[in-house]
Amino acid sequence: MNSSFSIAPPTADTQAADPPDARPAVNPLASPENFKRQAYVALKSAIAAMDIYRSHAEIRLDERQLAQDFGVSRTPVREAMAQLEREGFVRSVPRRGVYVVRKTRREVIDLITAWAALESMAARLITQTANDQEIAGLRRMFATFENGVARAHLDEYSEINIEFHQAIVRMSRNTMLIEPAENLFTHMRMIRRKTIGERDRADRSIRDHMQIIEALEARDTARAEALVRDHALGLAEHVAKYADYLD
Repeated sequence: MNSSFSIAPPTADTQAADPPDARPAVNPLASPENFKRQAYVALKSAIAAMDIYRSHAEIRLDERQLAQDFGVSRTPVREAMAQLEREGFVRSVPRRGVYVVRKTRREVIDLITAWAALESMAARLITQTANDQEIAGLRRMFATFENGVARAHLDEYSEINIEFHQAIVRMSRNTMLIEPAENLFTHMRMIRRKTIGERDRADRSIRDHMQIIEALEARDTARAEALVRDHALGLAEHVAKYADYLD
């Protein structure tokens, strides 16, 4: 079973992490290069926001419909898809079309393992370079999610959870670490959104995050690095044991 997918036209604000629910207005673009960039960013963000593991139905990207939605020719859409294929988000099937890629269980575990290495190094750097206000901002993210509230508001908590991990990487201030981590995490956010509601992962996530924040506040480099790494590898272990839907 196939399902087609199209999205609303891009605006100058489509470089945000997630596409808005409402259709945004199209702003004038200065050059064809902007068309390509905006189509790429909007399409990548929209794919990352999808629950692609909910079913096994293939998700086909309709190039013609996407071009109409964007209000552009098919060329920048085709170029955006080609870039997304190089990054592993879509695959092109001759005479059939372009489809969103679902990672296998082994691939997801490998992604998480690589992320664990990058994020734990970021935590190490935070203890050495971040200021107290930045670290305090991590704690404020979870002010409304203690005492079981995370389970009751999983969609909202899932987004905060994703923002937390992205913030840790950005706070490292190491561009050589940030750039590969951001692209890697775009793949991971789809599986994080799926797994956060499974078993007791939401409550465990809150506890882990609080321990990580305490270690960062204490500038305990070794503990912060270990906690972040173990937290990520805990997700890999969960996927290995329970994510049968990836097979």
